Amino acid sequence: MTLTNAILIVIGAVFAYMTFLFVIAVKIKRNDMVDNAWGMGFVFVSWLFLALQPSLQWRRLLITALITIWAVRLSWYLYLRYKNRKEDFRYAKWRKDWGKAWLWRSYLQVFLLQGFFMLSISYPVFLYTRPRVNASGIIDIFGLAIWLIGFIFESVGDAQMRTFKSKPENKGKIMNQGLWRYSRHPNYFGEAAMWWGIFVLSLNFQSGYLALASPVIITTLLLKVSGVPMLEKKYKDNPEYQNYIRTASSFFPMPPKA
Repeated sequence: MTLTNAILIVIGAVFAYMTFLFVIAVKIKRNDMVDNAWGMGFVFVSWLFLALQPSLQWRRLLITALITIWAVRLSWYLYLRYKNRKEDFRYAKWRKDWGKAWLWRSYLQVFLLQGFFMLSISYPVFLYTRPRVNASGIIDIFGLAIWLIGFIFESVGDAQMRTFKSKPENKGKIMNQGLWRYSRHPNYFGEAAMWWGIFVLSLNFQSGYLALASPVIITTLLLKVSGVPMLEKKYKDNPEYQNYIRTASSFFPMPPKA
C-alpha cells in the first residue's frame, strides 16, 4: 500500500471514530466523553498506520509505544475523574450557550475539530516510515529524557490533584502543594513536554523537522485555547486562586514567588 493511501485511510478512520463518539455523546448527553476518547484516538491512529505501513524498526516502535503509554494513562485518569460526575462545566456551558444550534455545533466544534487536531498532532507518526541513515543515539537519549520528564509531571501532577480532591476537608480549596507549588498546571506542562520529546525523537527520521508542528499545536492549545485560559477563567472571582496566581508560575515549573 502506498503512503498516500495509508494516510487517507487513517483520515477516514478518524472521521468515522469521531462521528461514532458524537452519536454516543448525544445518546448519553455528555460531550465531555470526547476528552476521555481523545487519548485513545492517538493510539488508534498510531497502531492503524503501523498496520498499514508495517515495520519493526525499533525507533518507530519506541515512539508508537510512548504515544500509547501517554494516551492510555491519560484516558484512564479522565475516566476515573468523570465517571461519577456531571458533565464537565466547559461542555455544559456550551450546551447552554449554543441553544438550538447545540447539535450541529457540537459535531463540528467539539468532535470533528478535535479529530482535526488529533490528526495534526499525530503528524509525526506519518514520518516514521523513513529512518535516517545517520541516526544519532544522543538524539534518542535527549528526546526520551524530555518525554520522561513530561510523563512524570503529568502523571504525578494528576495523582496529586486526585488525592487532594478526594479529601472532604479540601472541598472548595485551591491545590497548591507538591508539583502544583511550582506550576499552576504541571499536568499541562507535562503533556506538552512529552510531545516535545517525541519531536526530538522524530529528528532521527527523514524530514523529522516537520514534526515540529505537533508540539507547537498542542502547546498552543494548552496555553491559549482549551487548557489554561478556560480553567483559570473559572476561578477569576476566587481570591484564593488570585493569590495563587501571584505565587505560582502559570505553566513552566519555577520556584514559588514570595
